[in-house]
Amino acid sequence: MDAKTVEALIKAQLDGCDVSVEGAGSNYDITVIGDVFAGKRPVQRQQMVYAALNERIAAGEIHAVNIRTLTPDQA
Repeated sequence: MDAKTVEALIKAQLDGCDVSVEGAGSNYDITVIGDVFAGKRPVQRQQMVYAALNERIAAGEIHAVNIRTLTPDQA
């Protein structure tokens, strides 16, 4: 799996968010910026991103992710 595919999966789940993915193979650094995170706790924010990736993680296509989530005001 490549970074563009990971980015597309997240964008499909979190419409309207700016998504940046770096990495290759099965390890990725992910930054997601969106209003959707306003008022959410950090764990809730990460769960929202993981929801887009869980199927690929379970299949072993993604092994490790570092997720950073921000609202536009925090960016």
